[in-house]
This record gives sequence, structure tokens and C-alpha cells, in this order.
Amino acid sequence: MANPLDGVRILELGQIIAGTYGCQVLSDLGAEVIKIEAPEGDLGRIPSVAPYKGVSGLFLTYNRNKQSVVLNLKSEAGRKIFYDLVKISDVVLDNFRPGVLERLKIDFPTLKKINPRLVQCSVTGFGMEGAYKNYPALDLIIQAISGHMGITGEPGRPPVRVGIPLADMSGGIFSCKAVLAALFARERTGKAQRVELSMFDCMLNLLAYIGTMYLTNGELPLPPGSAHEYTVPWQAFQTKDGYLVIATRQEIFWKKLCTVLGDDAIGSDPRFASNEGRVEHRATLVPMLEAIFRTKTTADWMKDLRALDVPAAPVNNLDGAFAEPPVAEREMIVEYNHPDVGLVRLPGNPIKFEGMGKTISKPAPRLGEHTDLVLKSLLNMAESELKMLREQGAIK
Repeated sequence: MANPLDGVRILELGQIIAGTYGCQVLSDLGAEVIKIEAPEGDLGRIPSVAPYKGVSGLFLTYNRNKQSVVLNLKSEAGRKIFYDLVKISDVVLDNFRPGVLERLKIDFPTLKKINPRLVQCSVTGFGMEGAYKNYPALDLIIQAISGHMGITGEPGRPPVRVGIPLADMSGGIFSCKAVLAALFARERTGKAQRVELSMFDCMLNLLAYIGTMYLTNGELPLPPGSAHEYTVPWQAFQTKDGYLVIATRQEIFWKKLCTVLGDDAIGSDPRFASNEGRVEHRATLVPMLEAIFRTKTTADWMKDLRALDVPAAPVNNLDGAFAEPPVAEREMIVEYNHPDVGLVRLPGNPIKFEGMGKTISKPAPRLGEHTDLVLKSLLNMAESELKMLREQGAIK
């Protein structure tokens, strides 16, 4: 089958992660993504960020499948080209600070007149209006201020951030969904759609039931480490050579775990007969379990736990994670050859449509690599016109 988004053209005005990740996901589904960059390029190109052979590993990751067109949107000629591309595109996505779209004359009221069916999506830090609209919206800032760092880490230890740039990526996750919903709405109404979201809002939403418990009854959580507030045992345990996690949500799994542990004292103790009792007596039970798990290797424990279908897993680093069988079975490693760094291997597309085939994986573009190609093929520009625009500084 054709890819679900074949024929959808997106103009991405994205920087670093929040404005690029969503378009990368959409490109995996077949959308044509034209990355409109300023002459100095996306800040994500800075080679000191995840450096690999003089190129940013961050940029190599979030910009696969895209074409790079350099336009100087501060110039009238550069804006004119952008307007012409807007006429034949479906989506414009940005993560500029509030006010930038208006200053560049590419705000929604302007672009809607050019293309009455356009979807425009903006990812901001704290929204277009309000007290924090100009507040710096770096991933660490959003993780901290949204409450996530306050509930991440070990009890009594300093706060820690999530190991991935989750706040930045939340902008991509939700912008992707927003664009798809806006495209669907446009097909029903025939009208342009404007969507705006903030990373702060996204991270508040991702607090999920923990946020509900605080807002509903004032329950203020503490950092649980790997443990769970409401279920025991549900955490990491050290083994002879590493760590594994146990997640016994239902009583049947607790009983099976006790069989694997081979400790009649724990299995028959009335204090531990129900989850409520195990939560109440956590301070007694957990040290007993810790002592038992340290007696064997992770592999030995996993063999026994899986034999009885006890929810458990090794605590992998990336070498272990990418060696797990589903990675190959579900084609979760894709690769491309980049002209500057050679072979790049990266995580694949988790969205699987029946019959869609392998994940599209084209190299992240060099700065301005596709400027001439796109303007010739989509706008029918002659070489003489491109030469004049280069001399004017409108394109690169």
C-alpha cells in the first residue's frame, strides 16, 4: 500500500528537537517534509551536540527523510518564495518564540489568505500569550518547572531529569497528533486550521494520574526511584551481576513470584498476602526480597521468572535494549548513508500500517542541499533566477 501520508507536503520551520521531531515522525509515514532553514541553519546542527565525525548526532536523528531549503525570510524575495511554497503545501510547522511569525509576516492570518486550506501548527514553550510567553523553554527548564524532576530520582537524593529530552520530544509527539487531527478536520470542512501547543502543557498532560491525585486530593508525591506508590513489589532489584525489575500488579503474579523465590516464609506471611499489606509493610518486605535477588545472576532469575510468566525484565543499557528480539522482528533499527559521516543507524518508526513496508530512511540533509532542486521542481524556477536570488542573499 502507499504510505498513509503520501502526497502531504509539510514546510518545517523547526529548530533543534521540539519543532523537528514531529515532522520526522510524519515523514516516516510518507509526508514530504521540506525543512526551511535560515542561512545559518537549524541550531540543531551545532556539531558539539552529540558529536559524530564533525556532525551533530541530534541533527542526524531528527531530520532524516527531510529536504533542506535555505531561505532568508527576513528578505522580501525570500518571503516571496516561501509564500509560493505555502500555496502548494498542506502544513507549516514552527517552534519560534511568540511574535516571530508576525515579525516575519508568516503568521496564520497572512498565510491563510495565500492558502485557504493550510494547516499551521506552532510549538511554544509556554504558549503565545501570558506571563511566561517569553520565558526560556529549554528541555531542562520545562522538565523542572512542570514537576517532572520533582518526582524523578531516588528518595532523599537530588532531582534528576529524564534520560531523554522528554520535554522537547513532547512538543514533537503532540504536534504530530495535532497536525494529523487538523488535516482530518480540514478534509471535512475544507478550511484552514490553526493549532498551537506548549511544551509546558504537554508535560503537565504527561503527569497523567499522578497529576490527578494531586489536583483531586492534594496528594504530593515524592521521588519513588524505580518503586511504585501503590504496588509492591514493583521496582528494580540488584542481582549478582546487574539489576532486574519485578512488576506484580495482580495477586496471581505475586504467588508465582513466591514460587520462583522458593521462600516459604515470604509466601506464607499474612502481612504480605495482599497488595495492601505489602504496601503497608514495604519497609520489611523489600529488604527481604533484595537479599534473595542478590544470590543469582540476572539471566538465571529471568529464566525462572519467564518460565512462570512473572512480569519481569532486565534493566538494560542500550546494548542490551537493541539486542532484544523485538528490535529485529519489528525492524526498529533503520539506517542510511550520509555523505559526510557514512553509515548512520538509528531507531525506527514504531507505527506499523499493514502493507506499508519498511520505514523510509533517507539521510538528514546538508544545509541548503535541496534548495535548487525544490525551487526548480516545485516552482519552475530557471537557473538564471536562482543565480540572481543567491546574489541577493534570498536563498543559499
